[in-house]
Amino acid sequence: MKICLFGITGIPTGNHNIKDARLDQADKLVEAQKKSYAQVVLAEEKELAVCDAILTSRAALSDLLMKDLDFVETRLGRDAGEAERKVLQKMAEGLVSETPVAKLGLTAEDLTAISAHSFVTNRPVVVADEAELTAPDALLVRALAESGYICFLTVGGKENRAWPIRAGMTAWEAAGTVHTDMQKGFIRAEIISFADFAAAGGETQAKRAGKVRLELKSYVMQDYDVVNFRFNK
Repeated sequence: MKICLFGITGIPTGNHNIKDARLDQADKLVEAQKKSYAQVVLAEEKELAVCDAILTSRAALSDLLMKDLDFVETRLGRDAGEAERKVLQKMAEGLVSETPVAKLGLTAEDLTAISAHSFVTNRPVVVADEAELTAPDALLVRALAESGYICFLTVGGKENRAWPIRAGMTAWEAAGTVHTDMQKGFIRAEIISFADFAAAGGETQAKRAGKVRLELKSYVMQDYDVVNFRFNK
């Protein structure tokens, strides 16, 4: 996923590891050749329109919201239809109150009325306080979660790895992020919740304690599930 940095200069752009302490814990419990964090791409402001989410500072939030407010006010000054005008007025009130478009609670009908337009803040906006900017690793963990993403883990052998996926993905969809062959030949997912995994002291111990669940394609993945995908090769 790609997160745009808006009004933030202290964090470099490019690929960044999401250093979630849960992967560190898993790596201590299960032996593997290497540890691989989930990654995000941090992009410059010029890529604002193509990013999945925005990370901004408290000080820069007003400037970000003004990009949408200026457009809304211009549109209200023209010949917007009744349905569109109603939604635009709601948006204007929210933006003035420093609420991004994505958090205004717009209905499907509202979104249809403004479907001809795109808005900068109609995607997750994560606002960082000054203190958080001095600890970017922790900030990026929060930014990933607030952008609508979770991770699942695969452990043992060559790699202990966290895989980022959109919240709400099924086991079948998650399998495809590891390899398309896993998705095509999907049989089942062997799931251990992270809480059970940690409490038991690792994957083997969790299995011995009967904490493995067998889930089918439609299972909705939970944050930091420990997963072993079974599939036909």
